[in-house]
Amino acid sequence: MKIFIGTDHAGLAQKERIISYLKEAGYEVVDCGAYEYDESDDYPDFVIPVAREVSRNPQGVRGVILGGSGQGEAMTANRLHHVRAAVYYGDKRSLTNNISILDLARTHNDANVLALGARFITDEEAVDAVRSWLEIPFSNGERHKRRIAKMERAHE
Repeated sequence: MKIFIGTDHAGLAQKERIISYLKEAGYEVVDCGAYEYDESDDYPDFVIPVAREVSRNPQGVRGVILGGSGQGEAMTANRLHHVRAAVYYGDKRSLTNNISILDLARTHNDANVLALGARFITDEEAVDAVRSWLEIPFSNGERHKRRIAKMERAHE
């Protein structure tokens, strides 16, 4: 599987750790930047190229985007058709059934982009989140497919 990854300055160090993990795990990785630390860079410059690639091939590739919180990055990515970016900034679990945010993002929403809040998680947590997110399958449940279809129609 091909993984596109991009970040602004806030996630630069984590991006490098994630890329190392992904390559060691056998994934094809395309680095969309940033390539050097620049405190004044803007995350849309690195998130949009990732989101464009996922938008073009939403079932065949995945994207990982990083920023300080992951929130603005996800909002930017989700503007593109077929992109379903989920934000992760720590192991948050449902109070009712102890299921993780990553599980829900993949099994219910078929999230194809993972947005990481680099200022909220360690490098190790980021790598673990990416590993888990890539391993969790979409449920293919009828209600989940129906909901995703409704999201897709919002772009029409």
